[in-house]
Amino acid sequence: MSGCVFGLGQCSLDYIGLISSYPPPDVKCEFTNLHIEGGGPVATAMVALTRWGIPCSFTGVVGDDDFGSLILRDLAEEGVDVSRVVVRKGCYSQFAFIVAEPSNGRRTIFWQRPTGESIKPEELDLEKLKRSRMLYTDGLFVEASLFACRQAKKWGVTVFVDAGTLREGMLEMATLSDCFIVSEVFSRSLAESPRKTCEYLANLGCPFVGVTLGAEGYIALVDGQWIEGTAYKVQTVDTTGCGDVFHAGVAWGLLKGWPPGQCLDLGAWAAAMVSTKLGGRKGIPPLAELKMRYGT
Repeated sequence: MSGCVFGLGQCSLDYIGLISSYPPPDVKCEFTNLHIEGGGPVATAMVALTRWGIPCSFTGVVGDDDFGSLILRDLAEEGVDVSRVVVRKGCYSQFAFIVAEPSNGRRTIFWQRPTGESIKPEELDLEKLKRSRMLYTDGLFVEASLFACRQAKKWGVTVFVDAGTLREGMLEMATLSDCFIVSEVFSRSLAESPRKTCEYLANLGCPFVGVTLGAEGYIALVDGQWIEGTAYKVQTVDTTGCGDVFHAGVAWGLLKGWPPGQCLDLGAWAAAMVSTKLGGRKGIPPLAELKMRYGT
């Protein structure tokens, strides 16, 4: 599919419930409003971009369990190409149970890693990557992600990284990236402040770097220029997926040729909208609303 976004990374099945407050140990805690949907940083970003009119493919790993079937079904129903998702026989898919506390805007995630082997470089559809406009990855599959980044760089495909955790190979990935935005957790692992993190990453050669700061907004360094923004104030129900959709918003803006500041603002607004609903996908604003807000 020419012109699509090539997604490579995590996918999950999320069970999400509401609680009034997090319990102490060894007590029962009732939850309500059980919501079941797909999750994962890259998978959710592909859903958002697809809803916003950008064709997307996704490569990840699931097991041959019921969770894996549901993950694939949800993505396919959203219009995401899942033909190159690898199903590992006899393995479990990634799964999470999330408890959200609307009273204070927090959520706690209990999750299980997929037990299947990571994606290998030879399992990537390189022809599809070569025809894509953007490689979008969270760097989870380090070997495959680095290989894909090198190939994308060689072919002139934009490399976009949603870096949630500072793990092996991530800093090398930054040297190959066109846009590298990290979480506050990543930033604290790397430097003494978000500003220092941006400076460090920019010195690796990435032209667009940033740090998401949750309720405090974001900071970015783009071609030597600082951009800072605050989070949109909304009635937060659940922050699951906010970071995923923030990154998707930035990516959408870049694909449309928007200036960096507007890309980041879209990310912040879209993330805020997600937080008003339970789960990471239910609150993704529709394309018509996006166009109305930004006049595009």
